[in-house]
Amino acid sequence: MALETTRFDIQNYIKTHEDQTGYLDAVLEDGDPALIAAAIGDIARARGASQFAKDSGLSRETIYKVFRPGGNPTLDTIAKAVKVLGLRLSLAPASNSTKGPI
Repeated sequence: MALETTRFDIQNYIKTHEDQTGYLDAVLEDGDPALIAAAIGDIARARGASQFAKDSGLSRETIYKVFRPGGNPTLDTIAKAVKVLGLRLSLAPASNSTKGPI
């Protein structure tokens, strides 16, 4: 008997603000810029790219272009997107950091 599989789509799992925040937080833990950009894009699409574009002041084209793996968004673009998510950018010490304050 053949194993049936279905295509995984993150959109099915990030419907609430809490799910979206948790998803982004998990991706930020990894620290991979390409994954972070892709996660923001996933959330933008889950919320509706047109509305996300309107709320952020970014074009839909920009959202689809830069918030994907390899998209390389600017800090300004990330800041606009994060603000729409009801979040803010901040820094915290890495858990494995052995260096003291700057």
